[in-house]
Amino acid sequence: MKRVATFSFRNKELPPLSCEFGERRRVLDLPLLAWLTLIWVLLWSTLSWANVITGFVVSVAVCLAFPLPRVDLGLRLHPWGILCLAAYLLYDMYTSGVRVTRQIFDGRSHLGAVIGVPLRCRSDLMLAATAVAVSNVPGGSIVEVRRSTATVFLHVLDADSPAALDVARNSVWRMEELTVRAFGTRDEIDRVGQPPPDLPWSGPGRGTA
Repeated sequence: MKRVATFSFRNKELPPLSCEFGERRRVLDLPLLAWLTLIWVLLWSTLSWANVITGFVVSVAVCLAFPLPRVDLGLRLHPWGILCLAAYLLYDMYTSGVRVTRQIFDGRSHLGAVIGVPLRCRSDLMLAATAVAVSNVPGGSIVEVRRSTATVFLHVLDADSPAALDVARNSVWRMEELTVRAFGTRDEIDRVGQPPPDLPWSGPGRGTA
């Protein structure tokens, strides 16, 4: 018996959280259907099974009548990778927070720096996701993302030695690897399995923090 609808977890070629419907192979975005259904219920101001079912039917009809172009953002959901990323983020946020607190109360001045870190993945989604993940950790924040060279520029509080800068760069590359293994495509996962790219410049700009 031929399936009326095929969901993305059964067909890996479909975008995540979507389903393929009908003989014409129309792709329906499930979050969009949920959002349109919610708007329908809010317009009627009454939460009932009748309004939910009617709203869902109307949402499907609207999406079939006015289909959106099929766009693959390159987002994939890997449960084990997401779990590893969340665990590393919590660990890194705690340890970095302790390290920054010690720097504040140790009475010494520290050199700050802005360093450029070239990434291995060039997609806009992975660049943005890596930048957000790195910025969530105390002690460093992304000040610029250069799309043309897939480079993020990171402001670090502790740049007292070249070794400290290497630690900061390795931290960014580690965050990139975990982010890609959580949300990236197979090709991007293969990319982060390779060694980090060489640095095309000599050194960072520094200032006293």
